[in-house]
Amino acid sequence: MDLNFFGSFIELGLLALLFGAFLGFAAKKFAVEVDERVEQVEAVLPNANCGACGMPGCSAYARDVVAGKAPVNACIPGGPAVSAAICRILGAEAQVSVKTIARLKCRGGNNRAKDKFQYDGILDCRAAVLVADGPKMCPNGCIGLGTCAEVCLFDAITMGEDGLPIISPEECTGCGACVKACPKKVLELIPAKNQVWVACNNKLPGKFVKEACETGCIACRLCEKNCPVSAIIFEDNLARIDYSKCNNCQICVVVCPTGTIHTNKSGEITNDAPKVRAALERKKAKEAEAKEAAEKKEA
Repeated sequence: MDLNFFGSFIELGLLALLFGAFLGFAAKKFAVEVDERVEQVEAVLPNANCGACGMPGCSAYARDVVAGKAPVNACIPGGPAVSAAICRILGAEAQVSVKTIARLKCRGGNNRAKDKFQYDGILDCRAAVLVADGPKMCPNGCIGLGTCAEVCLFDAITMGEDGLPIISPEECTGCGACVKACPKKVLELIPAKNQVWVACNNKLPGKFVKEACETGCIACRLCEKNCPVSAIIFEDNLARIDYSKCNNCQICVVVCPTGTIHTNKSGEITNDAPKVRAALERKKAKEAEAKEAAEKKEA
């Protein structure tokens, strides 16, 4: 037997044992303790990595929420169920979260809104807007190339025949990815319980709106004047709904002359429209009676 070879073999074995012992010691000495609750929180998350919580992914959110750096109800796609599960894991008090969904603030589809020119470029709204601010005559209208549908991780958006996105209230999680991607800002997150919203984003005077789109807000203020709970205000020639006051009565939908105000059924007036009109007539009658009584009192 070659003694030199045998000696070298023993030396290598001793070195391996020495390095193994050193690595074992270093692993224990410099080990980073991982809170087991991080894995538990990550397990209850939807793992969509949508970024709606403000973190780069679900793993990052799980670490931050356990460390107390993120709120327990920041997972929008998970909603109240995930928030409650996280609270159980952390032993924290449950926090109420309001479910939101994306709504389209535009009805200017191919058959309603006019174009400035025919766009023949990359089929992406963010690219189209770089060409003379987009092809639509309305400077704030939906371009309609489907970028919002592409970025949606939950298949909640499809493109309609009129070139406008159709958002499924059932599938939408309110993550806000489409809102961030839209270069015209025609998408907005609103409380899911609210069934009425203003489907226009044009802040120009009514005369221009009529020239550019059939269904744009012309700032006639009929919705504001007839809202029984004063939930509608005007800012920059555009109606805006205060959702903390809105009770979904849909009177604004009935009185809007251009069909700008949408309901939850694709902008159509629901079967409750006759009741809404009756309520509106009662409101007007009461106002007339009050006015008449005031005049008599003054006389």
